[in-house]
Amino acid sequence: MKILQYIFWFFWRIWFYILVMIPILVLSPVLLVLVSSESTYKLFFRVARFWAKFVLWGMGFYHKIKWEAPLEKEKSYMLVANHTSMTDIMLMLIVVKNNPFVFVGKKELSKFPIFGFFYKRVCIMVDRSSSKSRYQVFERAQKRLHQGLSICIFPEGGVPDDESIILDEFKDGAFRLAIEHQIPVVPMSFIDNKRRFPFRFFSGKPGRMRVTVHKPIETTGMTLDHKSHLKKEVREIVLKDLKH
Repeated sequence: MKILQYIFWFFWRIWFYILVMIPILVLSPVLLVLVSSESTYKLFFRVARFWAKFVLWGMGFYHKIKWEAPLEKEKSYMLVANHTSMTDIMLMLIVVKNNPFVFVGKKELSKFPIFGFFYKRVCIMVDRSSSKSRYQVFERAQKRLHQGLSICIFPEGGVPDDESIILDEFKDGAFRLAIEHQIPVVPMSFIDNKRRFPFRFFSGKPGRMRVTVHKPIETTGMTLDHKSHLKKEVREIVLKDLKH
């Protein structure tokens, strides 16, 4: 029985990468046009949402979203969520429909063949070992916010090797950006992603992915002196949901 389970995991995981690549390859001519200019990013975002649905549905995942409060259409937000799975990116794209956003992500992802080509043209990449890179993130984020987009950051800054950690400590970047640009922070809890599709190769199973979109936290009037408190508040909101 265990052998059959490992066989399933092996082909299921390979199937994931196939699903990721199929739309990118088929739509590559369209994608090349859409990433050629920042003015066409919102169209690219629609295609990215199709890609996300294609991958998750193809893997046997379905989502259930609980909204504590709706997001105002076309308003800029700082979107933050716990990060435990490669499916987090897809799920975020599905959840946030009417507020096109840009991911702030690790520079290392740009090394992936084909995917990396498009990734580095539409995401704000950060090299966490470089203070210059971190400063450039703020400049690029400011430009994107002025274009009416939102920003998405997974504030843990990575996935801990210790799977017993429910939620790692948050980095400052998302909250500094939110305060400096006076945009609301939207905490989200991805409750099932770690169990459904963890980073361990021989693990996971199809099924429901629950998401809680918590009430936006306004930053109007906040200064950087409030950064630590805001970070702690957001983390406690997400952690409480994950522990239930």
